Amino acid sequence: MSAVVPRLPDAVALCGHVTAVLESFLARKETAGAKVRMPAEVTQCLRDLAVGGKRLRPLLCVTGWQAADGRGIPEAVVRVAASLEMFHTFCLIHDDVMDDSGSRRGAPTVHRRLALHHGQGRGALAAERVGASCAILIGDLALAWSGELLHAAGLTPRQLDAVLPLVDEMRSEVMYGQYLDVTAAGRPTTDVDQALRIARYKTAKYTVERPLHIGAALVGAPPAVYEALSAYALPVGEAFQLRDDLLGVFGTPEVTGKPVLDDLREGKHTVLAALALQRADRDQHRALHSLLGRPSLDEAEGAHLREILTATGARHEVENMIRTLRARALRALDTAPFPPTAIAHLRQLTGPALARTS
Repeated sequence: MSAVVPRLPDAVALCGHVTAVLESFLARKETAGAKVRMPAEVTQCLRDLAVGGKRLRPLLCVTGWQAADGRGIPEAVVRVAASLEMFHTFCLIHDDVMDDSGSRRGAPTVHRRLALHHGQGRGALAAERVGASCAILIGDLALAWSGELLHAAGLTPRQLDAVLPLVDEMRSEVMYGQYLDVTAAGRPTTDVDQALRIARYKTAKYTVERPLHIGAALVGAPPAVYEALSAYALPVGEAFQLRDDLLGVFGTPEVTGKPVLDDLREGKHTVLAALALQRADRDQHRALHSLLGRPSLDEAEGAHLREILTATGARHEVENMIRTLRARALRALDTAPFPPTAIAHLRQLTGPALARTS
């Protein structure tokens, strides 16, 4: 009989168990790599990134299991949850390369770290290229290893048959979302609907909806449960990305662990930028088009953009949208066919996820 870990809402214990699964898995990979003299920094980079974080996706996966009336928290469910955290690690590494971000959780991003590690004797551009290339490969390993964790979780054939199509969909959705994000960067428009579509596919589905669906699939949930989970998950996931967009511009780097100029320099097509462009007067419109997406944007120019984003009411409107989406998600729980403990935990998760400062 498989081990059972503590029931939610003991989220701290669950997060600790997920971390232990990841640490054990990466320790085995490190040992296997050392036997054939593979570089130790590969698993070290993954360990440093994967063992941190809020564990939102694993928590939601286990909550999806409970929403479908799963009993206890079997070891196999925790291992599936850990595979989602490894997939998230892949997403973070590749996202940082695409955005050329310098820091993540207050430490150098993987590609910057590897550029320093392998940069001796190379020019600056060559070091950056090596760092980015190595980070892409380590991200690819995280993607492959997330699949390995899933297949080694101890699921029954029926559970695997139910989960694998959802995992495939999740992978495709987030990559399409990232593709939309990359191709829209540098040319933000007034199209709020497109910005929301990017948020849905880049973040909402893989952060909230699919982890809940995957947890429910492990029980063999009926269609009504999936529909109710989506009614909650999509507004929460979109609000989560809207909060991330605000933190990316107005956050405190010491708290968020990320710079506040990256999104502005990239010219991200966010709801925040789209609303500002809609509402800007002639001078503000000119400044937005001149400064958004400027790679050399400095602190003073960033401060000017923040003033415009506030003066146009865009920042306030995004806060209103977050509140509206949160209310929609909570209303969906009023009629959801979930056990009371799952509903209580989803309500509990909604506040911190959307009011976060990091």
